[in-house]
Amino acid sequence: MRLGDFKVLTFDCYGTLIDWEKGLTSALEPLVHRARVKLTPDAVMAEFARHEAAQQSATPAARYPDLLAEVHRRLARQWEVTLPDAQHAAFGRSVPQWPAFADTAAALGYLKGHYKLVILSNVDRESFAGSNAHLGVTFDAVCTAEDIGSYKPDPRNFRYLIDTVAKLGFPPGQILHTAQSLFHDHVPAQAAGLRSAWIDRRQAREGWGATPAPQGAPTYDFRFVSLAAMVSAHQADSSG
Repeated sequence: MRLGDFKVLTFDCYGTLIDWEKGLTSALEPLVHRARVKLTPDAVMAEFARHEAAQQSATPAARYPDLLAEVHRRLARQWEVTLPDAQHAAFGRSVPQWPAFADTAAALGYLKGHYKLVILSNVDRESFAGSNAHLGVTFDAVCTAEDIGSYKPDPRNFRYLIDTVAKLGFPPGQILHTAQSLFHDHVPAQAAGLRSAWIDRRQAREGWGATPAPQGAPTYDFRFVSLAAMVSAHQADSSG
């Protein structure tokens, strides 16, 4: 199997294209600073992951800024911090300020010349539009949790993705789902019959960061430590 066997790259955004752990760390810093307990960065990310997954399961139709605000409230209660609602809401609106990984824009620019590019993201349209300004390309389709009414890893999100790509004229066998999170993306993508490429952004660090641990033994078809490494592999395939 080669990267050139596919016609469509479907992307998770946050954690894959956008450095959401850096963005989350910055946005959560005021709350963490006031916490009654001493927290390591890994502990902060793990608690965020736990509360976000629980909230997404409990309120799948909630828009992401509202869901993030509720996660912030949950963390504040856990860490015994009292804050005005405006600060919870501000955290919910922070997504457009989260930075892209350094290799993202150039890599997407290259890949755009070889594939259709599609987003499947656990955010709302407005938040993604803010992030898209950091990405440097126009995507051929954008599928958000707001459009679907549920959050990954719900199988509905991947059925919606497959249907969206079909409208572009491509069957599932021509899709390569490209993502960092084994929990949110690779397990359900493989269950939906899609091939996948793991962008292992955390390859030098222990733990799962801001995503829950995946269940079972996730599989994937390609692994790259960065999007730039994926581009290099495609260039090598193309010249071989």
